[in-house]
Amino acid sequence: MTSSTPQSWQQINCYCTKAFQDEISQCMETANALSITFQDAGDTPVLEPLPGETPLWNDLILTALFDGTDNLSTLLLSLESNKQHWEISKIDLERLEDQDWERAWMDDFKPMKFGENLWIYPSWNEIPEDDSTKIILDPGLAFGSGTHPTTALCLEWLDANPPQGLSVIDYGCGSGILAIAAAKLGSSTIFATDIDHQALIATKDNRLKNQIPESAIETYFPKELPTKPVDLLIANILSGPLVELAEKFAQLTKTKGKIVLSGILEEQTDNIITAYQAYFSQLQIAKKNGWIRVTGQRNK
Repeated sequence: MTSSTPQSWQQINCYCTKAFQDEISQCMETANALSITFQDAGDTPVLEPLPGETPLWNDLILTALFDGTDNLSTLLLSLESNKQHWEISKIDLERLEDQDWERAWMDDFKPMKFGENLWIYPSWNEIPEDDSTKIILDPGLAFGSGTHPTTALCLEWLDANPPQGLSVIDYGCGSGILAIAAAKLGSSTIFATDIDHQALIATKDNRLKNQIPESAIETYFPKELPTKPVDLLIANILSGPLVELAEKFAQLTKTKGKIVLSGILEEQTDNIITAYQAYFSQLQIAKKNGWIRVTGQRNK
């Protein structure tokens, strides 16, 4: 019996702008595209979107995947004829041979080290038996897998400053990675909060994967977050919300408590310092790949 599963695929990469991505996508769908994805054709970050938002870069690589047996000549002719009108700068067609796609995807994610002793392992990776602090975390829908510089900056700070016995707020918890790191490093109580319901689900799931008790990490929407001040507040979100939340974060942090802020581009540093210097002293900045982390201590 002959399998009907294709042994190869065809892929069209269309370099375009977001102005006509709907028209180009519709053209691909009409030609029976199996999937359509978008990539940044430049080097412009799309930061954490609000729930329901799908922000796109201005310059895109729109990639459509097709069955290897499809005749794509009509589609290519249509794209070429509309190339100038749809602001398409380049069209590539390539053939992808069959492989174990799940295994290839998994192979892209390796164990990552942060600081001296903190590691993140995908669940399918062999976990060594040593004295390092280990977090089990798989790539998922929620923001924050450890690969972004802002997350790395926060994890490195936690590794260097273990919150042993401290109460912690993870504001904008995403996957829960920072809350889980705080728990693994000895925090007594952690409140994880996010505006996105999916993030709270991911945090709970990742807590279970790491065998952390439910009582150790409590999840809340921001409006439901307990108002009792904590020893440490970590917020890896965006510069705009960080500025707006400065006074609230001061209220949520104990006197002499610590704050760790990230999600900030280098050019946004002055805005953050201006917003927080009225409430926090000893403000310090760390940089990584164009992003910064700001830490400080709550004034009296």
